[in-house]
Amino acid sequence: MISAYTGTQVREAEKPYLDDVRGSGAGAVLMQRAAYGLANAVVSGLRGRGQRLYGSSVAVLVGKGNNGGDGLFAAALLAGRGMRTTAVLTAGAAHEAGLAAFRKAGGHAVVLAGDNVAELAALAASSDVVIDAVLGTGAEGGLRGHAAALVEALNRENLNRENQNREAQNRVGMNRSRPAFVVACDVPSGVDADTGEAHAPVLAADLTVTFGAAKAGLLADPGADFAGSIRVIPIGIEEALPWPALRRLEAGDLSALLPRPQRRAHKYTRGVLGVVAGSAAYPGAAVLACKGALAAGVGMVRYLGPPDVADLVRQACPEVVCGAGTVADAHVQAWLVGPGLDDSDEVQLQRARDAADSGLPTVADAGALPALPDVLAPQVILTPHAGELAALLQRLGVDLDRAAVEASTLSAARQAASLTEATVLLKGATTLVASPFQDFYSQADGTAWIATAGSGDVLAGIIGALLAQLGADVGRFGERGIDPDERWAAIAAMAASVHGRAGVLASGGGPVTASGIAEAAREVLRNV
Repeated sequence: MISAYTGTQVREAEKPYLDDVRGSGAGAVLMQRAAYGLANAVVSGLRGRGQRLYGSSVAVLVGKGNNGGDGLFAAALLAGRGMRTTAVLTAGAAHEAGLAAFRKAGGHAVVLAGDNVAELAALAASSDVVIDAVLGTGAEGGLRGHAAALVEALNRENLNRENQNREAQNRVGMNRSRPAFVVACDVPSGVDADTGEAHAPVLAADLTVTFGAAKAGLLADPGADFAGSIRVIPIGIEEALPWPALRRLEAGDLSALLPRPQRRAHKYTRGVLGVVAGSAAYPGAAVLACKGALAAGVGMVRYLGPPDVADLVRQACPEVVCGAGTVADAHVQAWLVGPGLDDSDEVQLQRARDAADSGLPTVADAGALPALPDVLAPQVILTPHAGELAALLQRLGVDLDRAAVEASTLSAARQAASLTEATVLLKGATTLVASPFQDFYSQADGTAWIATAGSGDVLAGIIGALLAQLGADVGRFGERGIDPDERWAAIAAMAASVHGRAGVLASGGGPVTASGIAEAAREVLRNV
């Protein structure tokens, strides 16, 4: 499991070392560890790209704080390995000891000014490596002045190179110029380490080398858009870190947490899921939700809905038991409500409300979201996309539109969980899960190809199936360091991971359908 922390939490853990009141040099040791890890990550990245080290060019964009010091010390180590290093001092001043070590190693430093922005942007774009060490975790807002102009110009240079490379692919004899390998030092400058908010302009990194622990803002959109892959460098503060702000489940966690039937299991002990979904306008949503639930191993699915939709569900999934009764009469361990519901079908909407009010674990998706009460319970998992979350928050008196939610996904999900007292799963390129208490998860196991009609219905089915199987199984969560009372968020994160992995498997690098994702979920469960 990956644990991520806010920049504030990491700085508090570092503070006793950086204060260095006894003159022990502990702060300098932390910086040297960070610089060594950063330099090694650059070396590994270049080798992975098939590039030699000796003679390669490195441009390090340097701010005036400790983040710039990390970059300068790392660049000094790279210069010692025969790499040509240039430091662009974006604020004129720089970390004194770092700059001295850089110059001693043979690095060349140049001060950024208004008249050399274009020249230095071109220099950086033509380098083999660009290290972004301008703003660290303590920065407020984004780049300003000449530094902002430099990154804007560098982004334009990189875009021009990408366009030239596309032309080169289509023309015989044209040389292709490989774009620079961009490495962010701790966080990409302009990305908020706490929230993931991104203040333009931001230089998108291929790799972010972060120190002490992963930062929460790197695992939440839009910050994740700019982070690239993430490498954590231990620097000796790890024991001082508090409870993580955000966690990410990995394959080993899924293997330990996913249900396995015991020898004497039967369909009822393996979980029964009730499904309220579908309408005349969207009958397929009910089918896909049921397919997702069946693929995730639930013992039985009971469907409640319109007769025409029930007929379609029977044809597609003969295993599903269909009926037209009430929620109170259905014997289930969990409920899934909402996929494909029509806001004019009061019978289905009342079933959705009854399920959420039943006290049983319930996943509420799509059409159920506007029909439920404002205040719910932690075992109710809401699964909005950004537009639906904006509508929910507006109903609760928070003035955020879709763009505002997408600009600060972690904050929006937290607000929704706090106000509704439910668990909130915000769907997106990075799926975030926020509990109304303290546990938050970030999963990014999928591919952009799973952004397809019906994919969310399958996800809802997987969540519902895991709720039915695991909702009463308190013990296994405590063994993985998860508060059993917070297991609803963990179950939602597990489902998001399974869904994303299934999308990758079904896609194979190309288009995929929601039905394909459901089929692939079985293989994912076998593999983990």
